[in-house]
Amino acid sequence: MMLPWKQITLLTITGCLAAFTQDVKFQGPRWRTEPSDLILPINSPDRQAAVSCEADGSPPLQYRWSLNGTPIDLGNDDRRRMSGGSLIISDLDKDQDAGVYQCTAFNTWGSIISHKASLQFAYLDNFKTQTVRSAVNVREGQGVVLLCGPPAHSGELTFAWIFNVYPYFVQQDSRRFISQETGSLYIAKVEPSDVGNYTCVVNNTVTKERVLSSPTPLVLRSDGVMGEYEPKIEVHFPDSVPAAKDSVVKLECFALGNPVPEISWRRTSGIPFPRDVKMKNSNAVLEIPNLQQEDAGMYECMAENRRGKNAARGRISFHAKPHWIQTMRDMALSIKESLFWECKASGKPKPSYSWLKNGQQMMSEGRVQIENGALSISELNLSDSGMYQCVAENKHGSVYSGAQLMVLASPPSFSKSPLKALIKARLGTEVTLECKPEASPPAISLWKKGSEILQQNERITLLPNGTLKISNVTKLDAASYTCFARNQFGTASTTGRLLITESTRITMRPTNMEIIVGESIVLPCQVACDPALDVSFSWAFNGQLIDFQQDSDHFERVGGRISGDLMVRNIQLNHGGKYVCVIDTDVESLSTSAILVVKGPPGPPDKVTVEEITDSTAQLTWTPGMDNSSPITGYIIQARTPFTVGWQAVDTVPEEISGTMLTATVVGLNAWVEYEFRVVARNTVGLGEPSPASAKTRTEDAVPHTAPTNVGGGGGTKSELVITWEPVSEELQNGDGFGYIIAFRPLGMVTWTRAAVSIPGVARYVFRNDTIPPFSPFDVKVGAYNNRGEGPFSSIATVYSAEEVPSVAPQTVWTRSASAVHIEMIWEVLPAIPERVLGYEVVYWEDDTKPDTVGKVRITGNYTLVNITGLKANTVYYLSVAAFNTAGPGPQSVPINTRTKRPPPDRAPLNVQWTISGSKLMIHWDPVVATEAESNVTGYLVMLKNSHNEINTIFSNKTAVELNLSANDNYLLQIKVMSEGGEGVGSEPIHIHTLSMRAQGSGAQDSRAVHGPFCLSSVLISVLLYSIW
Repeated sequence: MMLPWKQITLLTITGCLAAFTQDVKFQGPRWRTEPSDLILPINSPDRQAAVSCEADGSPPLQYRWSLNGTPIDLGNDDRRRMSGGSLIISDLDKDQDAGVYQCTAFNTWGSIISHKASLQFAYLDNFKTQTVRSAVNVREGQGVVLLCGPPAHSGELTFAWIFNVYPYFVQQDSRRFISQETGSLYIAKVEPSDVGNYTCVVNNTVTKERVLSSPTPLVLRSDGVMGEYEPKIEVHFPDSVPAAKDSVVKLECFALGNPVPEISWRRTSGIPFPRDVKMKNSNAVLEIPNLQQEDAGMYECMAENRRGKNAARGRISFHAKPHWIQTMRDMALSIKESLFWECKASGKPKPSYSWLKNGQQMMSEGRVQIENGALSISELNLSDSGMYQCVAENKHGSVYSGAQLMVLASPPSFSKSPLKALIKARLGTEVTLECKPEASPPAISLWKKGSEILQQNERITLLPNGTLKISNVTKLDAASYTCFARNQFGTASTTGRLLITESTRITMRPTNMEIIVGESIVLPCQVACDPALDVSFSWAFNGQLIDFQQDSDHFERVGGRISGDLMVRNIQLNHGGKYVCVIDTDVESLSTSAILVVKGPPGPPDKVTVEEITDSTAQLTWTPGMDNSSPITGYIIQARTPFTVGWQAVDTVPEEISGTMLTATVVGLNAWVEYEFRVVARNTVGLGEPSPASAKTRTEDAVPHTAPTNVGGGGGTKSELVITWEPVSEELQNGDGFGYIIAFRPLGMVTWTRAAVSIPGVARYVFRNDTIPPFSPFDVKVGAYNNRGEGPFSSIATVYSAEEVPSVAPQTVWTRSASAVHIEMIWEVLPAIPERVLGYEVVYWEDDTKPDTVGKVRITGNYTLVNITGLKANTVYYLSVAAFNTAGPGPQSVPINTRTKRPPPDRAPLNVQWTISGSKLMIHWDPVVATEAESNVTGYLVMLKNSHNEINTIFSNKTAVELNLSANDNYLLQIKVMSEGGEGVGSEPIHIHTLSMRAQGSGAQDSRAVHGPFCLSSVLISVLLYSIW
């Protein structure tokens, strides 16, 4: 019988645990940062150290520390304090603070301890005071060892030696070696240059301190030179070298000897060295940077000279601290259940195991059994809850693995796994109702249908885990079902109603289809279902669910509650495949599928290769691309050269390349041209993408096939025959060494004279000979050649030799100043002369002292008058005329001068008035008076343009004019002043819309009132300011 206070305590505990088990969280301590080894300079400026320790957990964690296994009392220690979980040590003291530290983190769930970490202090004492060390006397050729004897220290050291004075350091080579193990300097064979003082330099890599020994004099003895002798190994590694995994191992080996020995290394097993092994200091140091177990074994150093050899051996033994292979995990178990944890670690030597609970050592006793890395606890009770750690340890280190054990005791609860309020099932199927309360220990369950306790029969199955199964359900199975659960801490129940529905049927399915790229389709998917069911549709494409938001450019769901049709828009090749419509209801899942074949133009062919090439053909092969669900019906070959614009289709044999062919011959190529080829496939859908271009390939050279064109010429200077032609393009030159052959002969002769032009871009040849008569005809033809030979000649053209310029100047020349900008020049026709006259050339200039300001007008034909325009007003011009032909102009006539007229007035007629009466338009204006610098007014020019752009021009020497107008037409009127210097400025255009033939007005800028008996209804006159000519 349980005492009342024990009942109250148990109920409280179980109540808390029951609440906790609703959402189990392991909140015991978990290491985030554990302490790590520290080595500090003993004379550190801040004289402070921080040993890190940090863990996670809830409620917040507390920490405590131990040094060398003894708890640290921070309450009575003014040099040590905690920051978070880290230990801060001030005013460091080597004697009090050096040692092994361990951190413990704990909260209400339990405690864990960290791995151990050491704190050491680095220092470097000075050498003992000594003025000069004893001299070392040696003979030339003898080997010598200068001892360093480093002072007391802690921390890693490095060594160097000074020769005579700083900063002259001893440089290591095959003859000199400084051991980083002993610090001593070894000279294999002393030479006279070695005589001097040697000082050992010791560096502490932690404190960065440096101390120097007293100098050691090296003196040569005077009793002769040391003879040759075999190597004597003075520096060698130990017989056994223990080394940890992943560490850097350095083996030293150096020998004295005369001649200087050579050092070599090998593994006695014959196994090659690791790939990353390094030889340093003339092979005196062998370094393995990342030691692995296979690197362990016997190593041998061999020192050899011509007097003999010597060897040293040592074994590298591999060791590794423990490393976890299997660790524990947090466990939550019910009261009375059993716990089993096992941890495994690798290491060399093999690690041993121990177990901790809340930081305290565990022993095998009663319910608790420990065997190596395995822990088992039977018949769990609440006191077994806590933090457990497995420790794996060997002589090289230890590792800790932790986990939390929670022992649970709680009454049944369906808060996380209640039955659904409404459970739907399809008629004739099997229904499974799960009864899964949370309970520690597990609860016993009971099912009721309504108020009736269910018993197992041929359709009803009650499983040991509490699950209820009803097979081949009928409408009679529809009812409320309740699961009751019970253990020693209480009871609970959960209820759900079972609804039996009719089967769902697919009424419209998608069918297999073929479609062309770019088209759109709708794949149907429709069902008939029980009204009580919720229906959802989804589509999968090639096994992947379609995301209608992400793929909205192509996919859209259409339809209502019982329709899940899929619209696929602008179909692409990658849309071909299997489409599955999935219909999900509350009670079942159905699917239907269809294959969509998307046809498109073929994919690009590949591996276009030129198998054979001649001067005009190329045999190609290629591999086919994808046919994209429509068989390839044929291929087109395209070519590109440096002379074409883009890719051009080429002729092939066969002319039509079928879809089954993967080779063809391209014909009609130009010789000695670099070609690229590509292939385009076609099918019933269309042309596909072109293949990648073939490698550039040059056709073979050949004799030129094309003759130069447009052969002609003529002109030149006396005794010259000038021949011209259109150059042959580089594409048609057919090879290197291209040039032209020019052949010519006097008309009627038989023998040709030949000349060669070796520059392909030249298009002109000049033959000079004093015997050539002027303007005599020649037969001319031009051919082409290259390194392969001569090509065809052009057709024969007639070309005349150069003619002589006309020998006579025009006579009886006179001029007339026609206006301010215009001069006429007239001359008599030349008499018959021996030379041809093709026309005349007039030159003119303003100032007789500046002939470089010449203007020129040339007319072709037998004309004797020329108009020179664009001149300056009121300016004297000098003019001369000469006859010309292809040889140039002949002698010029004697220059004559003429002054251009003064300019016309620069003012337009003003105050233009008009009157319309019947078909008569009367216009008058104010006269324009010229200034002294302007030409006199000779009259006025009245211009009238109708709507058909017909212009009527009338000259008047008065300030009024009368014109006849056609009825119902529109006119544009302008008046210009005329003078000896030409036309002056025109009046502003006046636009007249004639609606009847009775009106009057003036040329003001604004619209003016219309006078007359018909007023505005009879005429509309507006003045528009814009250019009309």
